[in-house]
Amino acid sequence: MTQAYVVRFVGGPLDGRVDSHAKPPESPKQTVTHVHLHGGPKIVHHYDLQYAVEYGCEYRLRVED
Repeated sequence: MTQAYVVRFVGGPLDGRVDSHAKPPESPKQTVTHVHLHGGPKIVHHYDLQYAVEYGCEYRLRVED
């Protein structure tokens, strides 16, 4: 049985989200942008790629200065 490649999101509105893929992407995105548009002003969050040896990779919320 092949173990899935797991992508986790840490922080912000996507905190706790887990995506599972059959294999790692050949060139993963270094940054994922999430735009929140639900009935109010547009709110943009950026998640930066970090590798996690145990399961795949994770995207951590970027702390804006």
